[in-house]
Amino acid sequence: MLFDMDGTLVDSEKLWEVALHELAVAYGGALSEPARRAIVGTSMAVSMRILHDDLGQPERDPHASAAWINTRILELFRSGLRWRPGALALLQAVRAAGIPTALVTSSGRALVEVALDTLGRDSFDAVVCGDEVEAAKPHPTPYLTAARLLGVPIGRCVAIEDSPTGVASALAAGAAVLAVPTEVPVAPSAGVHQLASLTAADLELLAALLGKPPA
Repeated sequence: MLFDMDGTLVDSEKLWEVALHELAVAYGGALSEPARRAIVGTSMAVSMRILHDDLGQPERDPHASAAWINTRILELFRSGLRWRPGALALLQAVRAAGIPTALVTSSGRALVEVALDTLGRDSFDAVVCGDEVEAAKPHPTPYLTAARLLGVPIGRCVAIEDSPTGVASALAAGAAVLAVPTEVPVAPSAGVHQLASLTAADLELLAALLGKPPA
């Protein structure tokens, strides 16, 4: 099992939105809704480029902006993270069944370490962070890396995602995909099963996505 983090397991996209809007204001502008939606699920480098272009300030230093966002989002994460509906129950069921499990996120390691205080450090056999892979989502590398670390063929993995960027990454890698859109709609696509909430997901569904009977 391969789980995305932001917007999939925890309701953290709203915290990212707070930080991004605050930075836009600090730069004397306002982040547009289309730009905010385009940022969901992307790497920090891509996010900062979208933000700067949206503000009409492409000359801004992306590293300085990223440092500001990282500092602010760490503060927001430490104030507390809420589970997405059904996410904790599904993760617990997967772990109880002994299924190899990885966290596959575009967030950086420092932020993930804070999130793991909520998610549980024993909840995953592997953790793949956005700043520890050569290419971030929507490239397939994050999911291929996770499957390799688990020692499981990617074709036998189910990836759970909430954003078009994450879904594209998982599909490109060759995983079966369960999409649970939150902030941004995910277009219907072959190989992608969609649910409104993880409250409707269980081990039987996950097995069905792989075309095999539940254990």
